[in-house]
Amino acid sequence: MNSVGRYLKKHTEALVKDVGIEAACEITGKSKATLGRYYSDSEEHSERYMPVDAVAALEAVSSYPHVTSALAEQRGITMSYDNERRNSTPGGVNADVIALSQRFAMLMGEYNQSIEDGIITVNEAKRLLRETLALQHVLMDMKLHLEDESN
Repeated sequence: MNSVGRYLKKHTEALVKDVGIEAACEITGKSKATLGRYYSDSEEHSERYMPVDAVAALEAVSSYPHVTSALAEQRGITMSYDNERRNSTPGGVNADVIALSQRFAMLMGEYNQSIEDGIITVNEAKRLLRETLALQHVLMDMKLHLEDESN
């Protein structure tokens, strides 16, 4: 089995364990043995992968889209995961300006901490990325509110 296959199988296992084996069986309609084969690294199951519909069903109830993020990483795609899943945003432009100021202050605080020793570590970069993505979400909400108010 190639390294991509092993990588996908590890993330498939993480997805099943995140949801729970019993719940995963119920959601997908597959047996424990079948689900086990999807993430088994033994040679006899090297070509067996979880079907996309089963992945989608499990990721809909999981805490994180394990397999989707693994696939994205394999293609060099960066994903932004927003676990809030809001359909509409509360407040308006004024609330967005306040949120924007707060998020920017948090980003600058993270940056100040990260650059203190002159080196930004991987973990510090990840924290900065999370703050940058949060700031991006606030800007998107603000854009939508401004478009609503201009119509």
